[in-house]
Amino acid sequence: MSDSIYKIIEVVGTSDTSWEQAAKNAVTAAGMSVRDLRVAEITKLDMTLSDTGAVTFRARVSLSFRYETPTKPKTKTKTK
Repeated sequence: MSDSIYKIIEVVGTSDTSWEQAAKNAVTAAGMSVRDLRVAEITKLDMTLSDTGAVTFRARVSLSFRYETPTKPKTKTKTK
């Protein structure tokens, strides 16, 4: 098995129903533009409150995905 490199990004998902749904929303949205997601770690949970009692759940999620390295190093080309 070859060595692998992973990159970690942080995203915040929101939901009107729960922290679990907020985390799922974050992973789903990130998965639309990032390939090969591997691990999701919930790093922070919070919520926004309003005077009317409305609540928005927020989940900060660290996501790792496999970093694709080129098969051969890029070389600089000389310009004239």
